[in-house]
Amino acid sequence: QVQLVESGGGSVQAGGSLRLSCSVSGDTTGNLYMAWFRQAPGKEREGVAFFARDGSTNYAGSVKGRCTISRDNAKNILYLQMNSLKPEDTAMYYCAARTVRQIGYKYWGQGTQVTVSS
Repeated sequence: QVQLVESGGGSVQAGGSLRLSCSVSGDTTGNLYMAWFRQAPGKEREGVAFFARDGSTNYAGSVKGRCTISRDNAKNILYLQMNSLKPEDTAMYYCAARTVRQIGYKYWGQGTQVTVSS
């Protein structure tokens, strides 16, 4: 069973940076499709950044150029570096994973809160 634990959230001023981490157990980051999602109060959950097994990445338009998803397969950690943060980035951020055989992200972390003040 894959387990995901996020950390690194916090409160920052607009223009600041944060790096979120997602520690993975039960499988390795190199075997999984992994992603970061976020959900703001009153809004639907949205995908932020995606990492395929082959190393390719994809980003939501709202964060492209400001966020970078990366992984350390030796440490089994997924990261999301967020720069030039805006108040609209305020949300609970979730790490998600699925195996190659699964459809849809089946494993989710508990989330880490990011709050950006203007």
